[in-house]
Amino acid sequence: MDMMLSRGTKKLLVTAVATLFVFYLFYRGSFTAKECPKTESMSKKTSMISQDGTLYEYDRQSPLIFIGGVPRSGTTLMRAMLDAHVDVRCGEETRVVPRLLQMRSHWMKSQKESLRLEEAGLTGDVLDSAISSFILEVVARHAEPAPRLCNKDPFTLKSGTYLKQLFPNGKFIFMVRDGRATVHSIITRKVTITGFDLKSYRQCLQKWNAAITAMNEQCKELGSKNCLPVIYEQMVLHPEQWMRKILNFLELPWDDAVLHHEQQINKKGGISLSKVERSSDQVIKPVNLDALSKWVGHIPDDVVQEMGNIAPMLAHFGYDPEGNPPNYGKPDKFVVDNTNDIKKNDAEWEEIAEKVKSLSKKDTMPRGAKNDESKDFDQ
Repeated sequence: MDMMLSRGTKKLLVTAVATLFVFYLFYRGSFTAKECPKTESMSKKTSMISQDGTLYEYDRQSPLIFIGGVPRSGTTLMRAMLDAHVDVRCGEETRVVPRLLQMRSHWMKSQKESLRLEEAGLTGDVLDSAISSFILEVVARHAEPAPRLCNKDPFTLKSGTYLKQLFPNGKFIFMVRDGRATVHSIITRKVTITGFDLKSYRQCLQKWNAAITAMNEQCKELGSKNCLPVIYEQMVLHPEQWMRKILNFLELPWDDAVLHHEQQINKKGGISLSKVERSSDQVIKPVNLDALSKWVGHIPDDVVQEMGNIAPMLAHFGYDPEGNPPNYGKPDKFVVDNTNDIKKNDAEWEEIAEKVKSLSKKDTMPRGAKNDESKDFDQ
């Protein structure tokens, strides 16, 4: 029989059999897909085992905590205080989460790019599944597991409503600080942010105003049950009052440890700090008043005189644009005692801060290296 078939006939038969096989696989796959529809309850789980052998599983239904705000607004202090809670783990900034969200935002804003993605089969559902899986893996695996996971990447709040779509049980903490203090800190500590001109207080205050306006809109859209604005100065003045409010919002039990985060810095099972984050050398100290009014006397006179017009969001959040120096309120005795202790033992605290700066999980390039053009934050 084989001898009687021409080479062309053999090719035709092979092609026909291959085609039928492909159709069979396609039909079988379609049938299986119909029999097993995708549901939220079947979303992919990320599993981790803690050092004590406890198994933790996370998925898109997990009640993740997101801390956001303009950089230098107290986001690191907030995450350190939450990290001190026995049930919470935040960890260092991931940096990749806000960049991925920014990339997705650019895709969605471009009608041409959106069409290309749709034509390639990358529908909204496909992208949401992929992006949520990536974020969950990063947040879960970049540090030790815990009952509640927390992410602190300041600019993620600009994508708050989308993150809520990905993680419907997520909660958001919106850190707000006096824009004058934020900008002074950005400039003096040379925190590079895309679009911010570190040589101009006026321009940085305008950028602060635009960024915090966008975040405030996201927080309002998320609603009071999902997003809690936290005024940095008030949290510093009255830490127990505000931490009780925050833990209640997050549906977490009270833990006195959140008022003494400095006791857990870089301890086993405690709070891990990154030497390349600009706030690490500050949050090693207990909550104190040192940073509240450092900006006074450093902003150019012409900018001070026009502050209300340059940064109208100051008044929106209850700050007095003409208050120079400002009156944020009277601190709790606990905070006054902390501040006095830091002043009394300044050399000792500075030594601890320098030690934190020198620690790292890996050898890293020094800050400001000439061949490193990356920004501290993209937005």
